[in-house]
Amino acid sequence: MQSIDDKILRKVRKCGRGTIFSSTDFTNLGEPKSVLKALERMANAETIIRVSRGIYCYPKIEKTLGLGAIYPTFEEIAQYIAKRDKARIVPTGSYAQNVLGLSTQVPANVVYLTDGSPRTITLKSGRGIKFVKTAPKNLAFKNRLAMLLTFALKEIGEGNVTKEQEQHIARLLKNEEKAAIEKDYPIMPNWIQLLISNLYE
Repeated sequence: MQSIDDKILRKVRKCGRGTIFSSTDFTNLGEPKSVLKALERMANAETIIRVSRGIYCYPKIEKTLGLGAIYPTFEEIAQYIAKRDKARIVPTGSYAQNVLGLSTQVPANVVYLTDGSPRTITLKSGRGIKFVKTAPKNLAFKNRLAMLLTFALKEIGEGNVTKEQEQHIARLLKNEEKAAIEKDYPIMPNWIQLLISNLYE
């Protein structure tokens, strides 16, 4: 008979390193309390890592520099939570700038807008991911780049976009069909529509 620890490990190994999961992903393997205890044992044994309360990862291992287990990114954790909760999310403000390469600063607490439950996830590092309830129109983007640009530019503010930032955005837009971005024009502020349109010229 396989132990519940072995069953869980077999499942996460099948999914591959970098997989994020919680006890709810193993409801078919045993009682909830038994699953939680098994995950706790595996984390203590460093077979998996605890990312936050109730959230774990079967980490990728960096061997070249000997850095060991690699923790998942904010984005990977947030996307896992959104998928688990069947919610939509979009990164806001300074984090959207960071994702796009418009800023090198990573905020201590990353904020996402969501149509799911508002909450704050405290990570093992002490940093956090905050989910804030928002209006449906903020989640209606069809194109990810259009979405990120909109929230990054809103944070920078009209009239505050530097030439260097415009040049960087223009490089990003070269890899995206204008027609794909234009589909989201109706939910962008006018000044952002105009800026993006001009950068395509």
